[in-house]
Formats: sequence, structure tokens, C-alpha cells
Amino acid sequence: MSKTWFVTGSSRGLGRNFVEAALSRGDKVAATARNAADLADLVATHGDAVLPLDVDVTDKAAVFEGVTRANEHFGRLDVIVNNAGYAQVGAIEELTERELRDQVETNLFGAVWVVQAALPHLRAQGSGHIVQLSSAAGLIAMPLGGAYHMSKWAVEGFTEALAQEVAEFGIKVTVIEPGGFATRNGKNPDPLANGHLAETSPVYDGLRRRLAGLVANQPAGDPAAAARALLKIVDLDHPPLRVLFGQGFYPLIKQAYAARLKTWEDWQDLSAEAHGNLAADATTARS
Repeated sequence: MSKTWFVTGSSRGLGRNFVEAALSRGDKVAATARNAADLADLVATHGDAVLPLDVDVTDKAAVFEGVTRANEHFGRLDVIVNNAGYAQVGAIEELTERELRDQVETNLFGAVWVVQAALPHLRAQGSGHIVQLSSAAGLIAMPLGGAYHMSKWAVEGFTEALAQEVAEFGIKVTVIEPGGFATRNGKNPDPLANGHLAETSPVYDGLRRRLAGLVANQPAGDPAAAARALLKIVDLDHPPLRVLFGQGFYPLIKQAYAARLKTWEDWQDLSAEAHGNLAADATTARS
């Protein structure tokens, strides 16, 4: 059976490839962008199978209106893809309040608004699949990525809670964690900007060069291949809660998780000390 999709951030990058892959196999798509005119070629190619929508995910009212319109237009929604987002670069000290709030408004609250708008429709039909685009940066952290990590780590947490909340409604949830892909930068800001600081810092500038080198050395994945992989996921009866797209960051993630477990294990004595009198607690619990 064909599926009906609602995809944010459809004008470029992974989102665009997701939309094209769904349409190419006969699915229908409500595709959103901050400027729906950027989707005109999709309409010209696929006609009524695509519904272009002007939606800025930071505008809660626009999100709810767009989801409602998509559901009314197609009659149902099967796959919700929260793809819209960007990566703010900068040291914590450098970031302005506006940069921090914009990052969270787009990457985190934008995703929340879409989920809240879609859930009543999915619950009513007793089915659906919410796909949340996180990032390898939602699992590990690096210098100069604090704002982006803040937003994506929060996305990971709220989506894991969401999966447990909606499972009994017949709604599936998957978090996609891409590594590096060969996509246009879009809204991503200048990584050499130093925010509100009056002077540049040799230390921060050095970190920028290291980050640029790391990014340059990561193998760039093929967005079209990622889209084909997503099609397989949304067709599964029992999809994974989490899946990495690309392998470049997998060794770093394994190392980071092993280090966390070792640190917690190494400091178990202090953890017990912080709990207080364990023997007394155990006696009280038994009584």
C-alpha cells in the first residue's frame, strides 16, 4: 500500500531526497519548506501526489495549520519526518542568546510542534510512523558544537520518551542519526564567526581548524542512498528506535559510550558515598 508523508525541510539536502524517494515509488507527500516556491519543480513532475506547504517550523501555528491541511488534503498521514534543522557552530562563550534560542527553536521545538500537531490524527487512525532526524551529534559531543548538541541531545531524549508514550496507539517512532552527508549547507552559519566576543581567541580559532579538518576527513554519504534506506525503515513492521545513517562516526560513538560506562564504574564508591548510609537505608526498606 502506498503511504502519505509529511516531511519538513523538503527544499534541500536529506529532506529533499526523502521526498523524491517517496514520490518515485508512488507515495504521496506533503512537503514543507520556508518558501514553498522552492518545491515547484516537484509539483511539475509529480502533480497532485505532492502538496507543497509554506511552513517555518519555529512558527507553532503554521505547523499545526500545515499538518491539518495535509491530513484534510490526503485523508490520512502515515509517515511524519521531522527533518528541518541546521547546525550552529561556536564556543559556548562566543554564542549569543539569539543564536542559542534560534538553534533550539528550530531543531527541538520545531520537532515538538510537528509531533504535537500530528499525533491526534495518528491516534485517530490507530497507526503512523514518526521519524525524527537527530544526528551523530545527538550521541557524542565535540568542541564548538555545544548549541547543536544541546538541541539534538534533547531531541534524542524527548523522542525516546515519545516512543514509549505512543506505542499502544499503534504508532511507531524511529530516530535517524546521520553522520556527514554531501548536502547543501542551507542555513548553517559561518563556522569562523566568533559571536558576541570583541576579539578572536587563538584557542577557539585552533579548535575551529581542528573541527574543519575532522569534518573534511569524514566520508560524505550519498543522500539518495539515505533516502532508500529510510524507505526500508518505514516499511518495517518493527522498525528500530534508533539507527545510524553512515558509518563515519560509529567508532567515535562506541568509544564515547565505553568511556562513560567506565567512568561510572570507576566512581561507584563515590556514588555510594553520595547516597548516604546504605546499610541504614536497606534496613529501613526491609522494615
